[in-house]
Amino acid sequence: MAAPIDRSTRRFLIAFRYAFAGIGHLLRSQRNFQIHLLIGAIAIALGVVLRIARWEWVALALTIGMVLAAEGFNTAIEATVDLATSERHPLARIAKDVAAGAVLLCALTAIVVGLLIFGPRLWLLWVILT
Repeated sequence: MAAPIDRSTRRFLIAFRYAFAGIGHLLRSQRNFQIHLLIGAIAIALGVVLRIARWEWVALALTIGMVLAAEGFNTAIEATVDLATSERHPLARIAKDVAAGAVLLCALTAIVVGLLIFGPRLWLLWVILT
């Protein structure tokens, strides 16, 4: 018979359940999260095909994670603002705009990282094939 799970371990596991529920919400309801996830999967497939170096995998993984996390923060901020007020308020607008701007900055950074990693390889491939 298995030993019972103590209270702190149980709380720890419940926290993971809530975190996965949040990721599930993002996957089901946030179109931009789905788009970023698809682009991240394409980047991973391209990395496999082009056999990128280990340090490039690190940069790619961190970049994908950064963009997805930024989308999560953006969604959380938007939900919190919507909960706080249903009226149009300048501070609510600032909160939502800044959160969306942060996602945009992360996405633009991801494009730069992608160009640095994949650009030279794809350019060489294009030159060889043409």
